[in-house]
Amino acid sequence: MTRRLPLSLNRFTLSNRRPKMAGIGAAVIALALVGTACSPVEPAGNDSSSGTQAPTGQDVFGEPADAAQVKQGGTLTVALSADPDKLDPALSRSLYSRYVFHTMCEKLYDLGSDAKVVPQLATALPTISADGLSLTIPLKQGVKFADGGTFDSNAVKISLNRDLTLAGSARKSELGPITSIETPDAKTVVIKLSKPFAPLTAALADRAGMVLSPAAVAKLGANFSNAPVCVGPFKFASRVAQNSIKVVKDPMYYDAAKVHLDAIEYRIITDSSIRSANLKSGDAQVADSLSTQDTPALQKDDSVSVLQSQSLGYQGLTINIGNANGIGNPLKSLGTPIAKDPRVRQALALSIDRDALVKSLFGGLNTVACSPVSPKSEFTSDAAQVCPAHDPAKAKQLLADAGVTTPYKVEMVTSNNPDSLRLAQALQGMVKEGGFDLVIKPVEYAALLDQQDRGDFELLQLGWSGRVDPDANIFNFVGTTGSQNVSGYSSPDLDKLLTDARQSTDQAQRVKLYGDVVTKLQQDDPIIYMYRQRNLTGVSKKLLGIQVYPDGVIRTAFAGFAK
Repeated sequence: MTRRLPLSLNRFTLSNRRPKMAGIGAAVIALALVGTACSPVEPAGNDSSSGTQAPTGQDVFGEPADAAQVKQGGTLTVALSADPDKLDPALSRSLYSRYVFHTMCEKLYDLGSDAKVVPQLATALPTISADGLSLTIPLKQGVKFADGGTFDSNAVKISLNRDLTLAGSARKSELGPITSIETPDAKTVVIKLSKPFAPLTAALADRAGMVLSPAAVAKLGANFSNAPVCVGPFKFASRVAQNSIKVVKDPMYYDAAKVHLDAIEYRIITDSSIRSANLKSGDAQVADSLSTQDTPALQKDDSVSVLQSQSLGYQGLTINIGNANGIGNPLKSLGTPIAKDPRVRQALALSIDRDALVKSLFGGLNTVACSPVSPKSEFTSDAAQVCPAHDPAKAKQLLADAGVTTPYKVEMVTSNNPDSLRLAQALQGMVKEGGFDLVIKPVEYAALLDQQDRGDFELLQLGWSGRVDPDANIFNFVGTTGSQNVSGYSSPDLDKLLTDARQSTDQAQRVKLYGDVVTKLQQDDPIIYMYRQRNLTGVSKKLLGIQVYPDGVIRTAFAGFAK
């Protein structure tokens, strides 16, 4: 799902294994990792050799660069764990494209380190009418696109209309019931709605709020990603598929004095150990998605800092229920027992020992998740964080009740990087206890995104980096009309809950509704939520100004090399 991101694992340490983990599940977690990562590590947070690094598990977002301490110029090299998908805000679905967009495609709004929405190309938060059907957004003036065009209300209107109408747009369902976009003057945009839509401002702080050059849109149309043009500290320079993306400083940027680097090059390095090696050698100055197996050693390295924050998203398993025709086409059941019967999906969920994965596979670094609502969200509740206990015996009983012969064979598509494969192998052994025969189908990350959209999968392991408003973590993926509902799940009851939550401006009511949403999702299990990943980013100490907030985006635009 768009979105989404591969995962990072921890070295397995026998001393970390819980006594209750017995049988096949425990043995397989050990076997899955011993062959490649058997050396023990210190428990998370036990960094006795260095006083300069924060304990693992404590948020470290990084600090803005002090202009007096950085030199001008130079090219920053970022080691990326996966190749970004299309560099088109309307079509993009992966976290990695958001890294690049941060440097070259500013938004109406952004997030601060406290995960609160703040103005970016807008000058203030929207003014919302009393009936909730009109949002007025004031815009910055004197801003130029990278091609020299003028940023104004008409450009915003063109971009938003494109998000709503472009074939394959992943933004349409994020923007809600927009009926029209008005431009009373060059510095004001008024968005009209048919019904109130509480998540809209938060949506405009992500890709839906990115404003594209009207000239580039007119010239390139659906091929905008070939040569994207926006407003940003940097502008697109080149891309070599599966290899690298380069952006260069844009002299027309309205705040160019804050930009210190000449260029940023993103190099695709899917193996986490090689990313870490590049970071330590100096071939890269930033490495994303550090494996938790590499983090303790990097925290002891005097030349490297590790930024960390708890993700707003999740890692999970998406089950193909009704996406046999491919996303965007009429729903059609895959026809398999796991697609047709929620008891089979519930059985798979009960076969997964989330505590074991977090404590033994990740060294306690990640946290258990059974819901798309982050426990740090202002919309969380006890109901939203309920987590069914691991119960393989009950899983077998559910399979028997569903008339399924065990072991029930199910194929799982996953990214073919080492970390994802280790998780897949651990799950493969763990779910045997519940009566499942899990067959692993590894593919390249880009191919995985295409395969899920075609509906060419039975079970898919992938994650979502998360957003501040729960709607953006849920509706797109399980709402009947969600633009990234690759499960093909459809429930009128869930749709009503989600729609009510979208239209309500009462926080207490939204909290209650999202608790009800989680209850319904755990009954039907279109997505089995497993854990929340920690955002781990390695940064050379020769570099200042890199920041990573809970949204997981690596903020490189205003960084610079230390004098």
